[in-house]
Amino acid sequence: MVKHILTIIAFIIVTFTVQGLSHFVINKAHFDAISFARAEPIMALGFLVMTIEGAVISGALSSWMGSNVTIKNSLIVSYAFGLFLGSYIAFTEPAKYEVVSIGSWVAVEGLASLIQFGVFGILMGIIHKKFSKTRSLIV
Repeated sequence: MVKHILTIIAFIIVTFTVQGLSHFVINKAHFDAISFARAEPIMALGFLVMTIEGAVISGALSSWMGSNVTIKNSLIVSYAFGLFLGSYIAFTEPAKYEVVSIGSWVAVEGLASLIQFGVFGILMGIIHKKFSKTRSLIV
């Protein structure tokens, strides 16, 4: 259970850092150009989503690999979820909403997702390796 809680915390920290820097610092003008965005986001909903996503990704890695986790396996799981979640943000949102530039939207969201899920995948692998119980057969 400790590995899942630590993984969720790691997901929240990485996501908040990467997406926060992207939205409020590096690509601020990009996001300020969205006319339908809230002036003040509802942070509690964001933290709820990050908690759910972190739990699902951590559970998926454990279900797939058990206690035999490697950083490579962790990156595969993290990037698979990143592709799933990031593709919606990168491609569906500009299809539904009027954004200034579809190309820049895809680039900004795609790069942020790549960084977010790469860093998280490494951290998740380290956490799962350290806190997974290895089981051996007693003969």
